[in-house]
Amino acid sequence: MAEPADDVTMTFGGTATMLLRIGAFTLLTDPNFLHRGQRAYLGNGLWTKRLTDPALQPTQLPALDGILLSHMHGDHWDRIATARLDKTTPVVTTEDAAKRLKRRGFAATADLKPWQTHEFTRGTDILRITSVPGVHGPGPLAKLLPPVMGSVLELIRGGVAGSEVTWRGYISGDTLYRPFLGEVLERCGPLDVVIPHLGGTKALGLTVTMDARQGADLVELLKPPVTVPVHYDDYDRFKSPLGDFLVEVGRRQLPGELRPVQRGDTISLRP
Repeated sequence: MAEPADDVTMTFGGTATMLLRIGAFTLLTDPNFLHRGQRAYLGNGLWTKRLTDPALQPTQLPALDGILLSHMHGDHWDRIATARLDKTTPVVTTEDAAKRLKRRGFAATADLKPWQTHEFTRGTDILRITSVPGVHGPGPLAKLLPPVMGSVLELIRGGVAGSEVTWRGYISGDTLYRPFLGEVLERCGPLDVVIPHLGGTKALGLTVTMDARQGADLVELLKPPVTVPVHYDDYDRFKSPLGDFLVEVGRRQLPGELRPVQRGDTISLRP
């Protein structure tokens, strides 16, 4: 029997914050609850100002199976997240971010190296998260920025005939485009959806997240049936608007469906 079309959904909170309902599992990604006009600290004396209000707040969240954190920056894990989120909730993240979170009282962290996995289990169903390497800054700037990871999420349903992956998605995290990201397909298999972090973020005059061209390069590389762009207009350091990405994908006539989402919207992540 086919799975219902709405059993994998995303509610978009803004920036890279998403409430994901994947079968029986509920995940929160990159919790950022700052309001318009507030500033997020990026380290090394760098700040960025929020231009929008979030569509999700800690008081609105359901019970979570876990939190998925791509890296430790103030626009991905802010002071409100530290103060208001349940410190017993498992956080799947990088080794660097896990150390920082433990100092803040979040002890249930799963610190992943590239291509390592973590699994959540409910009955015969499994949600498997695989860490994908990323490059947050070019050249020497990489040493000034925290390590970042993307994530492949797989819903695995068990049954009489054995386990089967019924949905697979890739969230890029704050990485620049690199050809090695094609390993996602080689290691994990074809994707149902790609969720790229865009924005063309600038730091010290250099681009540190994918702009429109790089985002289109990623779509061309991975060829997903559905692309849901996020992380593109919430902060003043974002210099590549969503419209530029939509135009670039259209210009190249790339296959697959683009599903732009507004803050507060809930959409299906199935093809």
